[in-house]
Amino acid sequence: MEEKYCQSCGMPMGETDELYGTEKNGGKSKDYCQYCYENGQFTADVSMQEMIDMCAPHMEANAGMSEEDARKMMQQFFPMLKRWQ
Repeated sequence: MEEKYCQSCGMPMGETDELYGTEKNGGKSKDYCQYCYENGQFTADVSMQEMIDMCAPHMEANAGMSEEDARKMMQQFFPMLKRWQ
């Protein structure tokens, strides 16, 4: 099974829909996590670089990556995500 990622912050979404954000109609978003997307809109009006700045500390804490390595990885990965294309 192919792993799905939030198309805004790159967070792995897991095998259930519990981490997905919501659309205006209350349904689950198919692309974005609950932290990035709620009620059919993004929760923060940020640039891709600002999103990287917000996510890098979480990568360091949760994935055991140095902040520098996390930033490098996100700078390569984020341009492939739907929100940043």
